[in-house]
Amino acid sequence: MTDLPNISRHARDLPRVFSLTLMLCVVVFTAAGHAAGIMPSQAVEVPMTTSVPMQVDGNAIALRDDVGDAPTSELWSDFGEERWVRNVNHPTVLPVLPSPDIANGAAILVIPGGGFQFVSIDNEGYRIAAPLVAQGYAVFILKYRTMPTPASEAEFSRHMRQVFSGELPHEGFDRAHGEALATADALVAWQLIHERAEAWGIDPERTGVIGFSAGAVTALGLAREASVAHPAFLGYVYGPMSADPLPETLPPLFCALAADDTLYAGQGFDLIEQWQASGGSVQFHYYETGGHGFGSYRRGLASDDWLSDFTRWLDYRGISAE
Repeated sequence: MTDLPNISRHARDLPRVFSLTLMLCVVVFTAAGHAAGIMPSQAVEVPMTTSVPMQVDGNAIALRDDVGDAPTSELWSDFGEERWVRNVNHPTVLPVLPSPDIANGAAILVIPGGGFQFVSIDNEGYRIAAPLVAQGYAVFILKYRTMPTPASEAEFSRHMRQVFSGELPHEGFDRAHGEALATADALVAWQLIHERAEAWGIDPERTGVIGFSAGAVTALGLAREASVAHPAFLGYVYGPMSADPLPETLPPLFCALAADDTLYAGQGFDLIEQWQASGGSVQFHYYETGGHGFGSYRRGLASDDWLSDFTRWLDYRGISAE
């Protein structure tokens, strides 16, 4: 089994209390630039993040050849309960493989969220991979290019406050550009996974993708644009409920959303309705509680067991069968 990288206290002691402030941060930054996103109507105090050492994942595979010897601009910030990776200019995909005795041959590309400002590497990356690998799935964690943010933690906090308020942090700020970068990197990772499928012992016909918020937007973009192979399934976790546009080929869709999601709850279910109307298969879990960004957290809320619901759905569809 390929060991997961060190995630220190963030994985060893998952918090039982998820602060409202962190939830608001995730909500706004994972808005993905959609006009339908709800922005807070009042100023939000943003706690200062803390700079932490960059984690180097030795097994990570570089996705771009054109960066050459350019130094990385990547910064890692601690937000108290998890780490965020920002200013990513060297995108990678990290294979996390199960031991041969439990491997089921299926694979999942995991795409964390972060509003294209950062990558939520702990909550929606490493912590998601661990239980999936334990069940025999080969997991690939995508760390995609992000939009530039200020280097200092104080300026980053100010940048966040500006986004919260609906201001443009700087001239030319365009989330659509961030979405395009993330999707491009996801497509390269997707091709790489298929090219090396045999070496990694995975079945391309049982290989899919799951994304969270901005990562869900990116996963949907991958499904629209993939030319190597269409995903065998698509996990879409607290992403926008709009359907603009759908992929031409619709993979089976697993969708999870909380009824108290500050960003996307109460805005209808157009994505679900259009997916079904176009002949696609959907399993939709609308949890009573969970907020936005519930990811790997277990807080005694209705959304806590969404990952078990997801893997049961994969079992039902025969994805986990050897």
